[in-house]
Amino acid sequence: MSFETIEWKNGQVVMIDQRVLPREEKYLAFSTAEEVAQAIEQMVIRGAPAIGVAAAMGLALGAFELAKLPAKSFFRGFYLVCERMSKARPTAVNLFWAIERMKRLVEAHPSESPARIAELCAAEAKAMREEDIAINRQMGKNGARFLADGDTVLTHCNAGALATAGYGTALGVIRAAIEAGKKVKVIADETRPFLQGARLTAWELQKDGIPVTVICDDMAGSLMQKGMIQKVIVGADRIARNGDAANKIGTYPLSVLAREHAIPFYVAAPISTIDLECESGAEIPIEERNPREVTHVFSEAITPAGVPVLNPAFDVTPAKNISALITERGVAEPPSEKTVRGLFR
Repeated sequence: MSFETIEWKNGQVVMIDQRVLPREEKYLAFSTAEEVAQAIEQMVIRGAPAIGVAAAMGLALGAFELAKLPAKSFFRGFYLVCERMSKARPTAVNLFWAIERMKRLVEAHPSESPARIAELCAAEAKAMREEDIAINRQMGKNGARFLADGDTVLTHCNAGALATAGYGTALGVIRAAIEAGKKVKVIADETRPFLQGARLTAWELQKDGIPVTVICDDMAGSLMQKGMIQKVIVGADRIARNGDAANKIGTYPLSVLAREHAIPFYVAAPISTIDLECESGAEIPIEERNPREVTHVFSEAITPAGVPVLNPAFDVTPAKNISALITERGVAEPPSEKTVRGLFR
């Protein structure tokens, strides 16, 4: 990749600031767990897998902050840092997966010094980053067979290298198909209100030389009707055990349109995004974000002052609208509780 989404450098967590793309390629360094939690909340970094890696690195920073305390105080403080981190974004299950993994690591070394545990936390967080990149590449290989030479693929939000530690989930499938020699073009929904498609997907695909065209969110149905889209592929922030998938707001209506036009609709996400404790999409918490994201584009107001605004960050696509769920462990086709559970065997 020609850029890095997140890295551990010299005891700091370094992230590309996704809020200012594509106008500026800017990197920010964070030294404390609280700074990382705020970066997640403020969408310096976003995308479920990337949030998980960021949370792990943030907890490692927290461990170093606590490393000079007595053991009992260290463990108490670490759990408080975990609790704070868990409140950063409620929908992305990868956040909670990463926190639990770091907790298990700490709990597995009760006799080690706090300083040594902090070092182990940093090593674990860095390993999680490398694992995520490898997972995305395997997911891409598993999903590339669904894309044919000459396809034009619609995607929503950003499920690429910027949403992960590298390579991407939905865009990783597209990258893998292209690496296999297929000619694939991408249409990216702008993805209001945060414009992840227009700003982020278009930016990273252009940097990689992958043909991409941006459309407004309400244009997709018309393009499907005209036969200009052959496949739809998106990522996910949480998947219930029945195959229902929460993704960026606007994904559900795309699935309805795809079904109406007999266009395959795929979801690509790592196993860590599947929440087996969640029976269906009805149980997935949906984050409500700041109304200003709707009322303003950057600093420019686009709605009358005082008009009420709804800003749910995600919606849920039912499993019946999903042709296949693509993961690093294989494919659930079609998604159901049986096929999803089969991925864990």
